[in-house]
Formats: sequence, structure tokens, C-alpha cells
Amino acid sequence: MEYIKSKNYDPKIVNEKIMGPNPIKLTEEILQGHKIRPGSTVMDLGSGQGLTSVFLAKEYGFRVFAADLWSNPSENMRFFEQMGLTSEQIIPLHADATDLPFAEEFFDAVVCIDAYNFFGRDKAYLGEHLLPFVKHGGYLYFVIPGMKKDCHDNLSPELLLSWTPELLDYIHDAVYWEDIIRATEGIEILSIHEMESNEDVWNDWLASDNPYAVGDRKTMEAGGGKYMNFIAIILRRK
Repeated sequence: MEYIKSKNYDPKIVNEKIMGPNPIKLTEEILQGHKIRPGSTVMDLGSGQGLTSVFLAKEYGFRVFAADLWSNPSENMRFFEQMGLTSEQIIPLHADATDLPFAEEFFDAVVCIDAYNFFGRDKAYLGEHLLPFVKHGGYLYFVIPGMKKDCHDNLSPELLLSWTPELLDYIHDAVYWEDIIRATEGIEILSIHEMESNEDVWNDWLASDNPYAVGDRKTMEAGGGKYMNFIAIILRRK
């Protein structure tokens, strides 16, 4: 696919802020044909250093709450201001995904890029800890690093060059995630599918000098990418 919106971003800034395969391209792909209106209140869950939050505010016109457990809200706000955004457009928050500090039905939508697998594997998570904050009729867009087919019972040597079995337990296939999602009542599954941008976003990540990217090269250079994908999950609260 052609990443029209993503081209507006300085690769240097992207490389400084990414913590994994290019999140801007992943966000642009999953939001193709989205139904979130400009001006909507959107949570960027697991926003990291705020790159996807900036993208959501600037390119889509959403009012964004950048919620993350491990980043510094003050540092993120300085970055947002450098990118020309105000506190009317974007708000950084220190927040635990399992204990979110919002009113019920506060958000028109939730976007979560490359983070949901860290807390969403609990079948109770979506219904108990996230869905209550989304308005009825609101949308949830998750991008999850995945496997084309689960192989945890027989992990390939290539995958183990960069990751331990414990780390790989955060990565599963679309069948696994559909089973997790269907455990939640009150949602409509609009799509669970393999994304197109896997090769592009991995190439961007591996070309960076991030030490984690350097570590990931061992697996990818050995052909481990054939086992990997990204999974898009698009839901609507009934």
C-alpha cells in the first residue's frame, strides 16, 4: 500500500521515537476507511513516546489522550508542543492499561498500536478494563504483532536467535486473538485480519540504530520473518 500520510514525517524523528516496527505506517493502514469523525475523543493506548498520538491528532483531527505506563508525560508534552500541538488537541497521561483513569463512555474510539498483546491476552481484559470507557457505537482499533500460525510447541531456531520463549509468548496468530476477543460480550467484530505492511514496517525498524532493532536483526536476517505478521483487530461497541 502507499503511505500518503506517513510521508509527512521526518524519518529522523520517527527513528528517534519508535520502539518497534514503524507504528505510523501500521496506524495509517488500520485506519484506512475508518469511521471515526474528526474532533472525536480518542485514546491512544500504550502510546509510548507519543509518535502515534501526534499522527492521530495532526493527520486525522482527533482529540487524543496519549495513555502510557512507561513514558514520561512531561517529556511527551514537550514533544507534542514541538510538533505544533496544544493541550486542546493532545493530552499525555501516565496510565496503567488495567486501571485507566477515565469516566465511563468517555471515548469515541480507542487506538492501540503494538501494545495490546502485553495486557490483552487475559480474556477478561477487554470487557472489564477497556470497553467500559468507549461509547456505545464507538470503535476500537488494535494492531498486534503476531505469527502467521502459532508454533509455541515447536519454536523455530531462527526465532530463538533474538527472542526467548517467554518473549515469544506475547506473540500469537489471528485464531488465538479471535478466541480472546470473542470472549467479550457487547462487541461487534468488524475485522480480524493479517496486515499488508509487515515487510515495510520491519525494514524501517531494522534500518534504525535502536539497540533492540539491532538485536532483532539476528532473527530477521536468518529468515525468521516468514513466521511473523501484524494482525489488525477492528471492533465496535454495541
